[in-house]
Amino acid sequence: MEISNRIIRKSNFWANLFKTPSNKTDLEDVLLSMPPFKSFDRKHIALFMKLIHNRVYEANEYIFYQGDPGICLYIIREGEVLINQIDEENREYELGRFSRGDFFGELALLDDEIRSASAIALKETNIAVIFKPDLDEFIEKYPKQGIEVLRGISQIIATRLKSVNHDYMSCYQNLLKNQKELNLE
Repeated sequence: MEISNRIIRKSNFWANLFKTPSNKTDLEDVLLSMPPFKSFDRKHIALFMKLIHNRVYEANEYIFYQGDPGICLYIIREGEVLINQIDEENREYELGRFSRGDFFGELALLDDEIRSASAIALKETNIAVIFKPDLDEFIEKYPKQGIEVLRGISQIIATRLKSVNHDYMSCYQNLLKNQKELNLE
């Protein structure tokens, strides 16, 4: 689905580096509600929280651009994020919207590829950021919890892939149906 034009602000990444962290307990609650962290005890949540960098984005500010290096996972604490992609003909398509407790950019933790889409804050958005090297170090120190994190991320990726497969099959079936109708006329 093509999305409408709007004013977009460039990412203010460096300014975000110096923002003060917000309340830790709300982040603990968000983490414990997510599949990758549901089984963590308080000790491991506290250890994991040391990896997190907090960022605040203004409405219409880019979090990352399509084509940027993928180096971290983003967890939405508050706010809403649009994921979009621009095709070869410069058409913009909405791929998804995420809000509190959702995460995106997870493929960056599994591969070393560039971002396949852009992420834009739709309103002021507080995000917890986990960088791949930090997660790799956590997994090395706490392999049992690391496996839980990777399993949880894999479950969400699998769910998203199943959804894409379902959408693809629906589109394909509609295409076949339309072709049949055109051939009958």
